Amino acid sequence: MNKRTKKRFIITFIIITLTIGGVAYFINWAFYDIQRIDGQEYLDEIISPKGTYTVTAYLNNGGATTGYAVLCTIKNNKNGKTKNIYWQYRTTKAYMEWINDDNIKINGIILNVKKETYDYRRN
Repeated sequence: MNKRTKKRFIITFIIITLTIGGVAYFINWAFYDIQRIDGQEYLDEIISPKGTYTVTAYLNNGGATTGYAVLCTIKNNKNGKTKNIYWQYRTTKAYMEWINDDNIKINGIILNVKKETYDYRRN
């Protein structure tokens, strides 16, 4: 293999690798990132014991071909940031109970709100 062919091979390999990586990232972002889901019908809201966080539960209707799902979002009451922390398919209720200021139990799933999320597709 001469220098020119070797260089062409390396460039082609890099382009193919970046393309596959970009497509994989897009698929994950578009179809599996729970942060892209918006809540539809308000169910309930619960404030943490020290008032640091507020968790809000929503019921999402998947339409005629899929069932209902529950989405729970958490809001940091100090800085106003929100994120989705719980996404469960085939349920219509959200039973929420704070264990302490950082841990909540939602439908039997215990989450540390600082670092954990629950997505039925991955757990």
